[in-house]
Amino acid sequence: MSAEVLPMPSEEPTPLITSRDRFLNREESWLHFNERVLDLAEDPSVPLLERARYVAIFASNLDEFFRVRVAGLRRRMATGLLRRTKSGLKPQEELARIAAVAGELAQRHSTAYHELLCPELAGVGIEIVRWDQLDRDERAAMRKLFRERIRPVLTPLAVDPAHPFPYISGLSLNLAVLVRNPGTKHTVFARVKLPPQLPRFVTASPHRFVPLEDVISAHLGQLFKGMDIVEHHAFRVTRNEDLDVDEDVTENLMQALEKELLLRRFGPPVRLEVEDTISPAVLELLVDELGVSDHEIYRVPGPLDLTGLNAIADLDRGELSFPPFVPAEAVHADDDIFAMLRERDVLVHHPYDSFATSVQRFIEQAAADPHVLTIKQTLYRTSGDSPVVDALIDAAESGKQVVVVVEIKARFDEHANISWARKLERAGCHVVYGIIGLKTHAKLALVVRQEPSGELRQYCHIGTGNYNPKTARLYEDFGLLTADPTVGEDVTDLFMHLTGYSMHSEYRRLLVAPHSLRDGLLARIEREIEHHRAGRPARIRMKTNSLVDEPVIDALYAASNAGVPVDLWVRGVCTLRPGIPGLSEHIRVRSVLGRFLEHSRIYEFGGPRRPEIWIGSADLMRRNLERRVEALVKVTSPEHRAYLSELFDLAMADTTSSWWLAGDGGWERHHRGPDGEPLTDLQSHLIGKRRWRTIDG
Repeated sequence: MSAEVLPMPSEEPTPLITSRDRFLNREESWLHFNERVLDLAEDPSVPLLERARYVAIFASNLDEFFRVRVAGLRRRMATGLLRRTKSGLKPQEELARIAAVAGELAQRHSTAYHELLCPELAGVGIEIVRWDQLDRDERAAMRKLFRERIRPVLTPLAVDPAHPFPYISGLSLNLAVLVRNPGTKHTVFARVKLPPQLPRFVTASPHRFVPLEDVISAHLGQLFKGMDIVEHHAFRVTRNEDLDVDEDVTENLMQALEKELLLRRFGPPVRLEVEDTISPAVLELLVDELGVSDHEIYRVPGPLDLTGLNAIADLDRGELSFPPFVPAEAVHADDDIFAMLRERDVLVHHPYDSFATSVQRFIEQAAADPHVLTIKQTLYRTSGDSPVVDALIDAAESGKQVVVVVEIKARFDEHANISWARKLERAGCHVVYGIIGLKTHAKLALVVRQEPSGELRQYCHIGTGNYNPKTARLYEDFGLLTADPTVGEDVTDLFMHLTGYSMHSEYRRLLVAPHSLRDGLLARIEREIEHHRAGRPARIRMKTNSLVDEPVIDALYAASNAGVPVDLWVRGVCTLRPGIPGLSEHIRVRSVLGRFLEHSRIYEFGGPRRPEIWIGSADLMRRNLERRVEALVKVTSPEHRAYLSELFDLAMADTTSSWWLAGDGGWERHHRGPDGEPLTDLQSHLIGKRRWRTIDG
């Protein structure tokens, strides 16, 4: 069967206005995504403890933004790469603009915590207080806690000619302390690092919590005995934590990565957070020693590091949280999953459909089935106690051939993935790290089984999310389970490419990056343009986490100019400008945020009668399309296509709660109707549907 031939996009692009006008600023778009998270933290209709979680998520997101995106801009400046970005800004200009926007959001974040969250939590009997608000019994309990559990793990470090300024690790919370010798009146600076293994908010009494730094600050006299405590202030440093491993010159990728991980701790600072009560003298000392510039200083009311609010959000107060939700079982417990797949494909939609009883069970049944000969799987991220990894180990120990492509360069999961790789190797699995120069981001599993007839049959899973049973309960993703021979041959060829030296790049039901995925999408966009020009129904709809890739954006602009309606469902970064006359007036961009992290990628081409739909791992970013191995699979079941199309219909409907992107880059929330009634919450709607319906192909 030959691959489908599609027209390639015309070589002459549609004339467009300048790059500065075509593309929104990527970094600002990311900050606006985090602002949407903050919208949820401020929304009184969201359960209160979930709002606390959104406050924590905002803080965690902003940490990663500085560790990676801002760090990347700083690195470009340090290496002399001063070219303007696609939005027309030089790196220095972009850093200044980021600082202004991030600073405003940081202040709004602090206001949401102090003026909204804390008072409302107190109203339901959950209090986060400062030291001077504790009663006598609570202070006594904190003194005991400090003496027994905190003081033994503290290491105050003074700065003087014999003691240089200490290294401040990234994202650690610290106290800057000025102490004075009462005899000589000599003043010394000291740093006290808060132990990361202790709770961020300490339980002072039932449902009353105090920041850890308050407990330590109240007992500084025990750390600096005989000295006067002049002042103390909390501060926090964010460092460049992106990695740089040259795979072309290293002999052992794992060893090189382990060395680079050690260096990550010593990356240059990119942000200094301080409490707004800090004195000018102490701030000046920190700035001089850390080498940060003015726009990298963020002064906010304490407490700093609100990621610790996740522990508050986990309190057992069901009335203040989202209602319990039990996923549906797309594959019933008494079903033979291989027999089912021989009859039909199964499309699972997590977390509405259980990961444990579908994808995880697929791997576990393959590991236990004596007729299974081979299991091949990609692992990008997984959980700390992964049943998927355990099943692969069981399969290898029972004599099956097990091949695992472990992406040990998955950002911030490098340590965990190196550990998994070694554990799998010890069990007898064949572990490879993909292709030099590319990250393996595709979500693939292949099971080869000898049927009773003697034939070998391939069973596959192609997903949009990781093989992680924990995040599968929080991330919205799709997975296709299939025994289709064409998909099996495609996935087999792709694994040959990943583990060997195959140059294969032609697939029939897959689009694979970096070879064919972008070209495949561009060709289908061009096909919709041709359909529209010929008077046939035409439509383009895409769901993605990020839309940044310039060739794809320009192709979507060309489709809009030709009159093709384009609907884009983008969770995070979007640098396309919608609704601009002469550029994008036929393009709409919506964003949905809520209880679950919208994570799936869906690409639909064609009118409502017989659309062509693909799902898979790839976002529309240059790194995904050029520097990663990604895979999309074509969905062929009419029932599955109908479900995915209905999902687009619902997400893009004006009656569904969402954020709408304007041409100037601003996002407007639409969550209430004209008379103030709440609009449909997409995720709650899908939870309700799962009570009576499963997706069946």
